Amino acid sequence: MGTEMPGNFSQAHTFHTFRVLRVARIGKPVSLPGPEEPLSRPSTPPGYGASLLNRVRTGASADDQRLTHVVELPARAAKPTTWPEWSSPQVVAALQTAGVRAPWSHQTEAAELAFHGHNVVVSTGTASGKSLGYQLPVLTTLLDEPNATALYLAPTKALGADQLRAIGTMTHEGPLRDIHPAPYDGDTPTEIRQWVRSNSRWVFTNPDMLHLGILRSHQRWARMLRRLRYVVVDECHAYRGVFGSHVALVLRRLRRLAARYGADPVFVLCSATTAEPADAATRLIGAPCVAVTEDGSPHGPRTIALWEPPLSTAVTGENGAPVRRSATTEAAEIMADLVVEGARTLTFVRSRRAAELVAIQARRQLSEVDAALARRVAAYRAGYLAEDRRALETALSEGELLGAASTNALELGVDIAGLDAVVITGFPGTLASFWQQAGRAGRRTHGSLVLLVARDDPLDTYLVHHPEALLDKPVEATITDPRNPYVLGPQLLCAALEMPLTESEVTELGATDVVADLADKGLIRRRQARKADGAARWFVTDAHAQPHDDVDVRGGIGTQVAIIDGETGRLLGTADAGRALATLHDGAVHLHQGDTYVVDELDVDGGVAIVRADEPGWTTHARQVTSIAVDELIERHSHGAVTLALGRVRVTSQVVGYLRTLLTGEVLDLVELDTAPQTLPTSAVFYTVTPELLARADIDPSDIPGALHAAEHAAIGMLPLVATCDRWDIGGVSTAEHPDTGLPTVFVYDGQPGGAGFAERGFARLRHWLAATLTVIESCGCAAGCPSCVQSPKCGNGNEPLAKAAAGRLLRALLAEIPER
Repeated sequence: MGTEMPGNFSQAHTFHTFRVLRVARIGKPVSLPGPEEPLSRPSTPPGYGASLLNRVRTGASADDQRLTHVVELPARAAKPTTWPEWSSPQVVAALQTAGVRAPWSHQTEAAELAFHGHNVVVSTGTASGKSLGYQLPVLTTLLDEPNATALYLAPTKALGADQLRAIGTMTHEGPLRDIHPAPYDGDTPTEIRQWVRSNSRWVFTNPDMLHLGILRSHQRWARMLRRLRYVVVDECHAYRGVFGSHVALVLRRLRRLAARYGADPVFVLCSATTAEPADAATRLIGAPCVAVTEDGSPHGPRTIALWEPPLSTAVTGENGAPVRRSATTEAAEIMADLVVEGARTLTFVRSRRAAELVAIQARRQLSEVDAALARRVAAYRAGYLAEDRRALETALSEGELLGAASTNALELGVDIAGLDAVVITGFPGTLASFWQQAGRAGRRTHGSLVLLVARDDPLDTYLVHHPEALLDKPVEATITDPRNPYVLGPQLLCAALEMPLTESEVTELGATDVVADLADKGLIRRRQARKADGAARWFVTDAHAQPHDDVDVRGGIGTQVAIIDGETGRLLGTADAGRALATLHDGAVHLHQGDTYVVDELDVDGGVAIVRADEPGWTTHARQVTSIAVDELIERHSHGAVTLALGRVRVTSQVVGYLRTLLTGEVLDLVELDTAPQTLPTSAVFYTVTPELLARADIDPSDIPGALHAAEHAAIGMLPLVATCDRWDIGGVSTAEHPDTGLPTVFVYDGQPGGAGFAERGFARLRHWLAATLTVIESCGCAAGCPSCVQSPKCGNGNEPLAKAAAGRLLRALLAEIPER
């Protein structure tokens, strides 16, 4: 049985190759090749972005194949408008002082809709000035109505602080000073929180604090809720999957409490370009929403380049598989090249540790050219003090800092102007995030460069060789499911404690069965309310219950495990109990802000993992035994020798040991463990094939487990192509004969209790998904399988067995049976 589990710890194979900095060489710039495949997008003559790309390629050998595709995106002309008639002259003056001469067309359209009482989502590109769409109506209303209030929500503290700083600049003096915009988050001191509740008319917070600090104590926030006119939900495309489902229910709780106090706020949402923004926003807030999608802001031309690091001939990974040159090493060299050119460059990476490593490597190479340049490169990530992050943002925006390596902390909204280049180290998981990161380049009207460096990953490999899937496809729909019972149940307890639930509310939420289940468990009960209408309502049974503490709106469901430094007693962070056994087992290597720790003890029941600082010289990789049982078929289609299905399943996994692996990929040993099994009820998409089809595909019986396992791994790597997810959000199981189907079967399941909609979306586009999976297997240049096609960094069976060629024949035979739609 082959398994791939969501959320397992892994360490990519890395190696170091010395080279002389390319830009330090004397050589003639290499001319850009034409696109390998024409795209349905007009091109413009090569400009500044193309010249930067040429500089990056200077000194490369004539047969260097790293650049797989390049395309020029044309500039976009501005569409200015006039200020709306209802705009307050004082607000217009403040905005003009802040640098806004006149609004663009989409800003005016959004502001008009919001001011006249319509919920609106502004879905336009990065740096298009979406903020003005809510700043104008909110500030005008707060100035005209002295008691009116507003609420701002951001998915990250950095974004909230950035937007608060912009509003604070406009309201620190003059007629707007009585608005008192203020933060209310986990970093706000207790004495300041009391002042905010009593005085601020525009509160800047996040969904976590809205859930824990405002809705739970809504009586203390009556002043704000009673006069609440606007709720701004910034970067709302970030609310997807289980996180988005939690936020959707938090916003519904906000609306019902505001209604209790007599308010009906207008929601203004800001989003990167996304599919069906009106539907997504409506699903998020639980009320009709109008979309503004035509971008009226100007943008300079951009050069988009796709880059694949070469295979190494000197280093091999697990089972002798070839290893590509590290994407972070490649990105560090590219950033160094661009910094030498004087280009303000932002390099996005996938982890805090990678941000530090890229910055260190870039500085080391720059020091060979000019020590002063090395000091103009830094890392930016969560974990820094707020004042340090602000200083870095200012230094990057003003040009004092030429290069920064960042996690996606700089993806959302933080205003950094004038960037010349963005290097994206690995596809960020969604097209929306890719374009959001790419939009950081060229925030002025001059040209810019966006360069995607592929990681050793099936999806990255596919995209750099099939640019149309990246550049010519609409961005993904945002998937949220507020009716997920494993999200809805805990949220209903919070809502009932805040204010007893009516029967109509239960029906509207589709929660009849969930409420019945809560009642059977004795957590909630129905009784007549002491109200004039005498209607029955649902109450929390325990007057001292604190259900809010049991809900993590970021997606963790159930007990949290605290990670404690045993030597200092310092809290390093938390992890979901469901993943702790695979990531925080005894002996596991744990990374935190670039430091390495080893787990001494894990107590899941007690909710604590004790770690110690250490540099063991190896990483750990949990080995798991996994089984899956089908509880209910939701949908099923048979096509000859192939059956496709979507169903409710139970995944049972047990960590039985862990591998200790050197950074070179060499396995030291397997350490056995005895842990309790864990069960995950969720949703899965799966297919079965008959033995006759396998025989026709010329798959030897001994290769069947490896073929299924390899096809499963590759499919998991490709699911983000059709669903808004990351491969770490999903898992898989493959078996040569499953007890529930009696046939060779491959499952791909959501890694969240109850499901998160990923399997369902994969089922809806299953043929397209599997066709792309076949393509990535057949187009990969390795002989027997590598991380770019069928190996997985989180396989519970250590990537054994795998049969790449047989997996290709399996998928080809399977697709021949499934009709095109």
